[in-house]
Amino acid sequence: MAELSIRDKKRIKKHVANCCANYSKEYGCLPLETECYMFSVGFTDSKLCKYYEQAVLPTDAELFALFKGIPTKICRQCGQLFASTGRKVYCSEQCSEEARRRRAAERVKKHRQLKS
Repeated sequence: MAELSIRDKKRIKKHVANCCANYSKEYGCLPLETECYMFSVGFTDSKLCKYYEQAVLPTDAELFALFKGIPTKICRQCGQLFASTGRKVYCSEQCSEEARRRRAAERVKKHRQLKS
């Protein structure tokens, strides 16, 4: 049970305001007709809003990892944070392919320099 930092609380508020379909800046949480419950969450093991947990939380890898206790890594290609599972070092197939092309180009360049 870890307490959320001020930075994490601000990120949650921003994430809810930008991504949650049930949130209105004017009315708050539309189904509950009150302030959004997620704004008062203070610990990583707190009970989360079901809609937020199922639909909104997975869109932010860092917050998802924070609440689910999953370790995170930084993508070697783009520098984006992603939930690490196993030995993955890239956040997506696109980053993986881009890194592979870059390594291949470096090998070819090195080989050509050695020949001349």
